[in-house]
Amino acid sequence: MNTFLWVVAGLLAALFLAAGAGKALQSKEKVIATTGPWAEDFSPAAIKGIGLVEVLGAIGLVLPAAVNIAAGLVPVAATGLALTMVGALIVHGRRGETKSIVPNTLLLVLSVVVAWGRFGPYSF
Repeated sequence: MNTFLWVVAGLLAALFLAAGAGKALQSKEKVIATTGPWAEDFSPAAIKGIGLVEVLGAIGLVLPAAVNIAAGLVPVAATGLALTMVGALIVHGRRGETKSIVPNTLLLVLSVVVAWGRFGPYSF
């Protein structure tokens, strides 16, 4: 199970790093064009903030455990990313963007699995 959690955390880290960097480094117009119209409801600073949260969460999923310093931050990062996905689900649900709900739900479930495993029986 430990290997499974490492693989899931690594996959989540890669996905959130890519998505977060795209939001943090691109203009609002480019984010709208690449990720969808949800960004119309947010200021450029808010979009960059969401991107930064995703990048920091991605780093927190892997780096603390990899260097064995503050490994307890891994489940905290997973929980934070799960909450971020809850927010994404709410935004997409209110906007009727049903195509975005499935991937957000999958990311939510995987984040919860990592948080459960690392807070619980498979903690570092």
